[in-house]
Amino acid sequence: MTYLASPNRYDTMQYRRCGNSGLKLPAISLGLWHNFGGVDTFEHYRDTLRTAFDHGVTHFDLANNYGPPPGSAEENFGALMKRDFKPYRDELIVSSKAGYTMWDGPYGDFGSKKYLVSSLDQSLKRMGLDYVDIFYHHRPDPETPLYETMSTLDLMVRQGKALYVGLSNYPAELAAQAIDMLRDLGTPCLIHQPRYSMFDRWVEGGLLDVLGEKGVGCIPYSPLAQGLLTNQYLNGVPDGSRASKAHGFLKTSHITETVLIKIKALNEIAQQRQQSLAQMALAWLLKDPRVTSVLIGASSAKQLSDSLACLNRLTFSAEELNAIEVILA
Repeated sequence: MTYLASPNRYDTMQYRRCGNSGLKLPAISLGLWHNFGGVDTFEHYRDTLRTAFDHGVTHFDLANNYGPPPGSAEENFGALMKRDFKPYRDELIVSSKAGYTMWDGPYGDFGSKKYLVSSLDQSLKRMGLDYVDIFYHHRPDPETPLYETMSTLDLMVRQGKALYVGLSNYPAELAAQAIDMLRDLGTPCLIHQPRYSMFDRWVEGGLLDVLGEKGVGCIPYSPLAQGLLTNQYLNGVPDGSRASKAHGFLKTSHITETVLIKIKALNEIAQQRQQSLAQMALAWLLKDPRVTSVLIGASSAKQLSDSLACLNRLTFSAEELNAIEVILA
């Protein structure tokens, strides 16, 4: 059946300006790190992507190594672009990245010009696209000169293979250097994608300040701490959850008694706010004006819809924020 996007898709989503750029992103973006690979079910992730766009989620975030197996998320997304989303290409923000191991040998990892150029060419071929809207360097390279990596990002824009460029997983000081270098090259850094959640707050040690000062957007990934900040683990590890899958990053060993106590206490505050724990955790990130969008994963359309409901209540009282800090401390 031919997919026709909802005519009301822009009615409820909030769009936030990305740093000092002209680009706005949806407050909630969809990441394809998990649940869209070759090991996953086509109809499930197709339904999730359709539901996302039908609710104004215009940004789909990928990387060369997303799957598993690596590359399969981009291949699957490319198939859906062709079948469902091709008429809506100009309404979408599609991002990809390179920086982690993708193929054998010395040219399939990190941040050399050889690797980044080859990787983006492969990503475009897998997705059937002429360009990506955002291309990120996925992680710092301790051996390649920073100028080589940044000048390659600049090249990608000048070649028309990317409209904007970004960084991911860069610490504050290195991010500041890279942002300044890109500005001097004439291709400003649009956005930074760090890991950030209630349980993982390293970005508050300087990175958020750098991004705010330099007019760069921030789009946190793993905002629910791989699912810990949901109702899913209140009573242990259920079958089918991320922690129960052998190929996942969240392990059962991560779900300690201390973590469970915090989850349950946070859930009580969420209930008082008439939100799910996941909705509150997302709203907690979006309260910061330096955060442009929050990148969520979703294993089903139902889970996605639950997360989108966070937009119904983004404000916190001082008492709620203090109570949350006590729990997290």
